[in-house]
Amino acid sequence: MGVLVKEKGIHLIGMIGLFLFILSFAIALTINLTPLYAFDIDYLNIPQKVGLPKEALMENYRVLLNYLNLPWVSELNFPDFPSSQSGLFHFYEVKRLFMVDYVTMVITAVGSFFYIRYIKKNQLFWKLVRPFQVGIMVPLVVFFMIAVSFDQLFVAFHKLFFNNDAWLFNPSTDPIILALPETFFMHCFILAFVLIELQLIFGYFYTKKKAFN
Repeated sequence: MGVLVKEKGIHLIGMIGLFLFILSFAIALTINLTPLYAFDIDYLNIPQKVGLPKEALMENYRVLLNYLNLPWVSELNFPDFPSSQSGLFHFYEVKRLFMVDYVTMVITAVGSFFYIRYIKKNQLFWKLVRPFQVGIMVPLVVFFMIAVSFDQLFVAFHKLFFNNDAWLFNPSTDPIILALPETFFMHCFILAFVLIELQLIFGYFYTKKKAFN
């Protein structure tokens, strides 16, 4: 009985860690994929809306990513955009979320490594087939929500992760928001969940092959 409970606990914790790694890895890759923003600069005609060339916009974006990604960068100073205290506070909160994602990714990467090693050693790949199969449906639900109303999803996301209205930027005091339109964030959401879906599909077929061959 004790062995069975222990095994169930290992699988529960292992699967949670594995799916958290898939999620955090997809987020980390998405937020650092600067070619996506470079594409949207042209696709969304951002230079015409803010009056800055693409090179300047990319430089401001790199400054933002450096602030969000690097723990030792404590101040955010855009080369071409003024910022309000409220706007800076929101970016500070985003920076904390970035750090949480990176810590989660590292911890769950280590945990997932040992869990997969345990699965391989005991030939228990069959236990992962169903979780991956069910997990594949989650990004599809999110894609549907994006297609129906990204605005509502975007607002719900901010209400979930932020307990204030600092994310409601005023373009007159924080013109950086004009360089980061909502459509860009929609593309980020889509990319992140595409990456999640690809990992889940790979996991499903890999574990199925290992379990039944």
